[in-house]
Formats: sequence, structure tokens, C-alpha cells
Amino acid sequence: MNAKQDLDHQQQQQPGDHDSDQDLPIQSRLRRGLDQQQLLQPADHGSDQDVPLQPQRRPRGFAAAVAAGGGSAVAKGRKEREKEKERTKLRERHRRAITSRMLAGLRQYGNFLLPARADMNDVLAALAREAGWIVEPDGTTFRPSPAPASSIPAAPPPPPPTQLAPFPIRSSDSPLSATSLKNCSIKASLDSQAALLRIDESLSPTSFDSIVVAERDIKSEKYANASPINSPDCVGHDQLMRESTDHKANYAGTSYVPVYAALTSGIINSYCQLVNPEAVRQELRHLKSLSVDGVVVDCWWGIVEGWSPCKYNWSGYRELFTILQEFELKLQVVMAFHENGGNGSGDMPISLPKWVLEIGKDNQDIFFTDREGRRNTECLSWGIDKERVLKGRTGIEVCYDFMRSFRTEFGDLFEEGLISAIEIGLGASGELKYPSFPERMGWRYPGIGEFQCYDKYMQKNLRLAAQSRGHLFWARGPDNAGHYNLRPDETGFFCDKGDYDSYYGRFFLHWYAQTLIDHADQILSLTNLALEGTEIIAKIPAIYWWYRTASHAAELTAGFHNPTNQDGYASIFNMLKKHSVTIKFMCCGPQASIQENEEALADAEALSWQVLNTAWESGLRVAAQSTLPCDVRETYTKILEIAKPRNDPDRHLLSFFTFQQQLSPIIIQREMFLSDLDNFIKCMHGETGSDVQG
Repeated sequence: MNAKQDLDHQQQQQPGDHDSDQDLPIQSRLRRGLDQQQLLQPADHGSDQDVPLQPQRRPRGFAAAVAAGGGSAVAKGRKEREKEKERTKLRERHRRAITSRMLAGLRQYGNFLLPARADMNDVLAALAREAGWIVEPDGTTFRPSPAPASSIPAAPPPPPPTQLAPFPIRSSDSPLSATSLKNCSIKASLDSQAALLRIDESLSPTSFDSIVVAERDIKSEKYANASPINSPDCVGHDQLMRESTDHKANYAGTSYVPVYAALTSGIINSYCQLVNPEAVRQELRHLKSLSVDGVVVDCWWGIVEGWSPCKYNWSGYRELFTILQEFELKLQVVMAFHENGGNGSGDMPISLPKWVLEIGKDNQDIFFTDREGRRNTECLSWGIDKERVLKGRTGIEVCYDFMRSFRTEFGDLFEEGLISAIEIGLGASGELKYPSFPERMGWRYPGIGEFQCYDKYMQKNLRLAAQSRGHLFWARGPDNAGHYNLRPDETGFFCDKGDYDSYYGRFFLHWYAQTLIDHADQILSLTNLALEGTEIIAKIPAIYWWYRTASHAAELTAGFHNPTNQDGYASIFNMLKKHSVTIKFMCCGPQASIQENEEALADAEALSWQVLNTAWESGLRVAAQSTLPCDVRETYTKILEIAKPRNDPDRHLLSFFTFQQQLSPIIIQREMFLSDLDNFIKCMHGETGSDVQG
């Protein structure tokens, strides 16, 4: 019923009231076109046919926000929710990182045979079994039934149910017998028990991963009596401790790990001529006497194609490889697409091809560029991988043509099996990384380095990536990332809670790292075409300074998006796995003192642990190389621990190891060096019973 019909109905019921004063406001409201319910409410107070008023719904959600404070309140609420989601993600990533480190420590140092995808239930079960409890597959846990009283002497009272009895840590290589600790009495006081691990019965598996080991720098003397093995009542404990400390690793009968020696770059001059064939023969004879399996030779793009494009000169390398055939040594060849000697290495300087440098004079954007516009001629920018700026060829095509020429020139050596593998140079120093630490531009250890993405081709790719995300204003490098020699906490980008973990920061770092992955992916795809059937090697750097910070700044500038809340190596290794590549990890880095490494919050062991285990979990073959000459005994011991990890339940091994061999006669004549090197190689081959003597 509309408003006019309702008015006529009222006039029929009360004909005398149509001229009432109440009609005036009703007619006035009709003329104004108000709602019919507002119109009818004051019209007829006593009629039983009034139209009922519809209850108004209370606005909710977006409408309520608009009614209360407008669209700005909605946007503010949405932003707060997004921030809270990000904070939740960060907390979860941090928790997972802590859990991962705990599991790694238990595997490496506690001899716990935890599965690769262990959870806290596995950890609790392992701890309970170590303490002498029985844990069944369904989780039922109980103490073992005691033997009859007549068969064993009276045992000391059991510990309280809220904690585990203290137990000595044993080595898998020198296990302690039950009789060795039979007379050790458990007399540790409650104060000393605070240093031991306790597991409360009410502790849930999910809360276990929040356990944090604090006060790591407390001196061990404070808890000298925490373990019963240090008690004066323990018979022969001094002897046991000496046996555990002095025990030498036994490598006799272990798996065979091949050892290669990297020859110096100076044996071939810039005209691709073998400098001193007789000195090479003498050196190879020396290596053969040490039972070295083979040698590694760098084939430099700047020498072979040094003067004219597509004009390859392999004469010096042909002569060298012929000499190698005489000694029946295996050969690994490096396709070196970078320059040599530019970072103070002391080697013979080898530049990029002369014709490439001529192009660079007119188009400097073919080289990597930092924020200040300084060009780095160590290698070509990955921005020209698909740009025809090299005499009609792209950056990828010149690499492919070089490898195809090598395969054609030395096809007979491939057929004979002399060439066992080819290593592909994928970046600065032949390693998969950006040239972020150039000494020629003033970088010194342990500087964070700088991003190398400011040539016009890389900037073009960055704009396309930002446009595809719908945020064109992100098409820029970070303006608060500092310079080469700053610390992370001296920048706004790399400091704790810095911009590296903002929306823009994560976008930029992902693009920066993905560009590295895409470059390697394209190179390796063509490598498999040019060198089909040959083992391919890719070199991974060891960038371990600032590893104990949240941002891992040095890794970020080098192209590895590996902060504490993300694994930056998994995506790289998945790509390498697609091409069946063997990774060669550089297990040493810049020379630095212990104090310098401590100030740089460096952690080479933790980085090695992450890289090696991530690669093994990805199904990759793993090798290693020492960047320093192997004339230090401690170097040998560390390499052996990496090559043959004794506590690895999966029994992973290195595929091979490469050390830097020097032609200096002073080193060759050192009997101590020869003895250590010979013993080291025998340990790698599994032919000796102990590691390098200290």
C-alpha cells in the first residue's frame, strides 16, 4: 500500500478529520518525498491497520567502518592486519630457524641419529633413549624393568621424575664401556644440576623447540662438578678424558675421495703458449708421487678468444693436455669467463677479451655497476644475457660458442676419458655470485659489499619486475644499503628489523637473487647441449662473515637471499639439480684472524653445515675446494671433517676435493709439507689409520 492509498483509507474511516491540522505536516512530507514509514508514523495514532516499521539492521564490517570513521579507518585496519600477519610469519620463521639449529647440533655434536625431517617427538624420543628409557613406536615410554636383586648390587636411588639422571657425553669413535663408569657415583648437587638438561613431565613437544641455551660464554669451571665423571669418586676418569681428547680419527678403510690439484694460471701466457713445459713435467711428476688423482686447469676466455670474436686459439692448452696424457692424470677443465688477478690474488693478470673491452669503452653498461656508477670489468653483467651487444651476440651466446669450440677442439680427449669434468664459470672469480666485494674499489674484509645492479640493462629488468608486481615505484635499488666497508648495523637496510625484511626489501632481494638463478639456469641449459654426457661443476662461494646477524648482509649483496628466516640456497640447488650439476663448495674464505672473524660475527662452520646439508638433501653431488694453499695442518683436519663427516647418519661424502697447488720450489722442498700433504691424501683415499699429526 503506497502513501496516497493509505491517506484515502484514513479519510474513509474518519471523514471529519481530513481537514485536521495533522494533514498539513503529512502533505508537506509527501511533497518532500520522504520514506513511507516516516510518512505514516504520525498520521493515524489509533488505527489497527498501521504498516509495521521494519527494524533497521546495524551496519557491520566495511559499512560500519564507513559509518564510524570513513574509508581511512578501513585502510588503517587492513594495514594493521597485514602487519600482524607479517609479524606472525617472522615469528614462525624464527622458531623454525631455532629448531633447525638445535637438530643440526644434536646430529653433529651429540651423535643423535635423527631422521632428515625430524620433529620434536623424534628429539624427545632420542633424549629419552639416551637416558635409558624405552620408547615404543606408538610413543609409550617407560623405564626398563630392573634385573633381579640377587643378580646385581644395590643401585643408587633413582633421580626425581622431573629430570633426567646426568650422563656423560660419549664419542662414537671411542665408546665408553659399562665397566668404565661402573664406580661413578651420582653425587652432583642441586646447584650443579642447573647446568644439565632437564625435561619436565608437563613439557609438551611443541614447547620443547623454545628451549634456548643461554650464557654460552660462561667459563666451564663454573660447572666443573656438574657431571659425575668429574667427581673425585669416579675411578679412572682422568684417563677416560685423556683418551677422548687424544683420540685420532681413523680413516683406514673409509670411502675413497679423489683429490685434485689446481694448477696455477701462469703456465699459459696471454698468447696461449705453454710457458715452461719442463717445469710443468717436474710438477706433474711430483703430484704423481703424492698419488694425486688429477689436476684442474683454467681455460681463460680472455686468452683463447682474446683478440677477435669467434677466433679461438687453443694451442697452448693442446700442448699442456698432451703432457698430462704422459702421466695418466685425470683432467678437470674450467671454462673461465671472468678476469684473473684483479683482487690482489698475486696471479698473472688475465683480462676479458680485448675486443670486449673495446666494446665496453663505448657501452660501459655491459659491465656490473654499483650505486655510485663505478664499473666492474671482472665479468660481464647478467643484464646482457639476452641483449645482442657483443658484435651481434648475446652474453649467453658467447659462452655457448666458447664451450662448443672447446668440445670440437678436444673431442679426442673426451673419447679417451682424459677429461673427467667441466667446471663452468658463472660469475665473479668463477663462482656463482655477483662481484660485490671488489678490492680495486676499496672493499676490505669484512665489509658488507654493495649491490651490483645499476647498469641500464639490469635496471630495465628491475623496472619490468616492479611493473609486473604493480608497484612501479619499487623499480630502484635500496638507497640506505651503505657502501662496501660498512657493518650491517651501520645501515638502515641491513640492520636488525631493517628494510631488507620490508615489502619492498623482500621484493628487491628476491629479484636480485632470481636474476642470479636465471643466469645460471640459461648458461647450464646451453652447457648441456655443448658438452653433452660430461659431468658439469658449478662453484658455490663461502660468504660467512655477518652470518650470525639477522640479515646476512654479505650474502645478500652477493646474490644469496639467505637471512635467518629464509633458506637462500634451496632454490639455487633445485635449479642446479635440474641440470644434474655437481657443486663445488669453497670451504675457505678471505684470510682473517680469529679476532677479525669474531668482530665480523662470522661462522664458517655454520655456513658449511647449511650449504652441504641443503645440497645433499636436494640430491646433488657435492665437492669442495680450498682457496688457500694446503700448507697448514689445521686446514687438512678441517677438510677431512668436511669430506668424511663421521657423525652423518646418511654417510654423505664429498665427490672429490681440489686444493690449490703452487709451483714454488721453496714449498716443494719442505719435507714437513710433503709429509703432511702425503698423509692427508692417504686419509682422503682411506689408506691410513689417523689424520694429520699435529
